[in-house]
Amino acid sequence: MRPFLTATWRYLAMLNYEVDPEVLKPLVPRGTELDTWQGKTFASMVGFRFLDTKVKGLVVPFHQNFDEVNLRYYVRFRGPEGWRRGVAFVRELVPRRAIATVARVVYNEPYLALPMRHSVRMDDAEKGAPGQVEYAWKFGGRWHSLSARTRGAPASSTEGSQEEFITEHYWGYTPQRDGGCAEYRVEHPRWSVWQVDDIGFDCDVAGLYGERFAPFLRGTPASAFVADGSTVSVYPGTRLVLDGRAPTTPDVSSAA
Repeated sequence: MRPFLTATWRYLAMLNYEVDPEVLKPLVPRGTELDTWQGKTFASMVGFRFLDTKVKGLVVPFHQNFDEVNLRYYVRFRGPEGWRRGVAFVRELVPRRAIATVARVVYNEPYLALPMRHSVRMDDAEKGAPGQVEYAWKFGGRWHSLSARTRGAPASSTEGSQEEFITEHYWGYTPQRDGGCAEYRVEHPRWSVWQVDDIGFDCDVAGLYGERFAPFLRGTPASAFVADGSTVSVYPGTRLVLDGRAPTTPDVSSAA
């Protein structure tokens, strides 16, 4: 099967917060369940560069390179081969209105278009020199930001580590308007990560994501790092076959 979308994701700043699972349960796509690491439930603020984007092998003018910032959490689905570990999103921010509109209307993904900007200084970070990444977005009349300063050279995450749990998810799950769930596969090589000395997160959490997330995202993250990223292939989505009557899909737009 040909990928629906190919791109390069680079310099993923990932701030990972332990959250009460009751906060996320109303959003969990039907047929999946929350995934945990050592019994703990996490949500991650992630900012990265979306580069060289092609849809069905074609370049869309003015939509190749852009930033994305998302708040995501971790779910799993039992497929025929065993557990599929995936992610689902509370909100995804991009600067292109067309991207956000298509994602919402066609795929029911919780995208929002906002003015965005970035600062990436990682020229010698692969060799161990300090690096800096910052992603910013304008919401409610002011700029918000997510940033991290790296130290040392990137290294592959160790087996069983929190870094592995956060980065090694290869499926996406999206609630549908009729109460069903769409599943899509994401293919990329294993990422290496930089440790960080300093992080920054300035955001109106309640205004953008909902008051229920504020007590957690205003605190200190359980971990933070920058992943190097890679080329990525996203395959066409399919609907999960679920028994019983589909319930009403949670309205994630209420978080905005």
